[in-house]
Amino acid sequence: MGKNKRWVQIAIFAVVIVIGALTLFNNLYATDKKPVEGSKAPDFTLTGLDGKQHNLFDYKGKAVMVNFWGTFCPPCKNEMPAIQHQYDKMNKDTTAILGLNLGESKITVQSFMDQYKINFPILLDDNEETRKRYGVMQYPTTFFISPDGKIAKIKIGEMDEAYIEQTLASISTSGK
Repeated sequence: MGKNKRWVQIAIFAVVIVIGALTLFNNLYATDKKPVEGSKAPDFTLTGLDGKQHNLFDYKGKAVMVNFWGTFCPPCKNEMPAIQHQYDKMNKDTTAILGLNLGESKITVQSFMDQYKINFPILLDDNEETRKRYGVMQYPTTFFISPDGKIAKIKIGEMDEAYIEQTLASISTSGK
C-alpha cells in the first residue's frame, strides 16, 4: 500500500508541474498580441452597473478613456475623483469615459461608487477577458482611444486631473 501511495503522489506532482508549465508558457507566448499605441482598440461588450450592455464600437467617433481599475488598488482609488471631475465637465457628445472593474462583485463595486460619489459608466469585466485581451497586468491602466478607434495613449499608473484633461483634449482633436 505504501508503495502505491508514493506513486500516486508522484503522479499528482507531475500533473501539477505540467499544468504549471503550460500556464506559464501560455502567458509568456500567447498568440494574442497585446494592443499598443497606434493599433486598433480591441472591441468588447460588457454589462455596466446600470444593467445595460456597453460595446466599445458604439463609441466610435468619440474620444474614449478606458480605465482598468479595482477597489483593492490604492492608486485606482486616488485617481477616481479626478476622473469623476473630468467626466462632469466633459462634452459627452464627443468624449466618453468608461471604468472597467477587474472581476469584483457588483455589490463591492456599487458600494465603492456610492462611497466615492462616482457616476461615470462602470463596466464589470467579470471573467477578466477584456483585461486579458488588452494585456493589462498593472493597475490602474488606462487606454485613451481616438475617435477613429485607435489607441492614442496607454498610461500605466495613477493619473492626475491635468493629465486626463490634456490627453482627452489632444485625442479629441486628432484622429477625426
